Amino acid sequence: MKIQQTSRVQNKGLGQHTRREKKKMRLVILDDYDQASEWAAKYIRNRIIQFRPTADKYFALGLPTGSTPFGCYKKLIEYHKSGDLSFKYVKTFNMDEYVGLPRDHPESYHSYMWNNFFKHIDINPANAHILDGNAADLQAECEAFEQKITEAGGIDLFVGGIGPDGHIAFNEPGSSLVSRTRVKTLAKDTILANARFFGNDLSKVPTMALTVGVKTVMDAREVMILITGAHKAFALYKAIEEGVNHMWTVSAFQQHPRTIFVCDEDATLELRVKTVKYFKESSGTAETTELACKSKG
Repeated sequence: MKIQQTSRVQNKGLGQHTRREKKKMRLVILDDYDQASEWAAKYIRNRIIQFRPTADKYFALGLPTGSTPFGCYKKLIEYHKSGDLSFKYVKTFNMDEYVGLPRDHPESYHSYMWNNFFKHIDINPANAHILDGNAADLQAECEAFEQKITEAGGIDLFVGGIGPDGHIAFNEPGSSLVSRTRVKTLAKDTILANARFFGNDLSKVPTMALTVGVKTVMDAREVMILITGAHKAFALYKAIEEGVNHMWTVSAFQQHPRTIFVCDEDATLELRVKTVKYFKESSGTAETTELACKSKG
């Protein structure tokens, strides 16, 4: 099945970019995890509101799982419950799912998303797309997922998190930077790291997963990567201060026209002082612009 490539030049609303747009990478540094989570949630909220989604024009949002986005999801739920944000005309696409794990298993990403986010907002379940790790034909499932993204007009904003080794979704070190959604055999280090979620019983840890590819995320009109904690400081250093390297998949997003890295102070420990100073000064100017856009929206 040939996957149709999604053009980035589409009339879907605010926040789109074109191939002629000057590349701009942002690093937003907040004091702690809670502030980083709130900033990210506000950014998502503002993007959806500015977009003005309707039944004929859905906002397409890529989403991650894990501990990092948990605080962001809590804030988005608050915005929804206070009447500030609706997901009625939002389509979501999750990054990954384990192969062979029942949907209702507490460690499945279906369970994570429904328990921690979807069941608390007004999204139509049919618009919440999560890869099926129990599909009869896993390759066909991956191709169908890419096709759904294409039919949605591409992803408007893809939110992601990373691991200490710089992996995004299950695109582990060494992954192709032009990869698409696919079946992935997990690295031994990943399996060992995940054992804590399965009672430290390696026999219960999934060894395969379905994951979006690096190129799948790169094709989004905008990408926001959440990075918090000192244990991810070296990965942020690799993402910001060194060149693109397939052993650090997060570094690929240096080349995206609209990437925002949102982090806390602890995650900046490996960055040069002048790097932190530069981005702190520039983020203040950007924040003023964001507030101006919000007031106009």
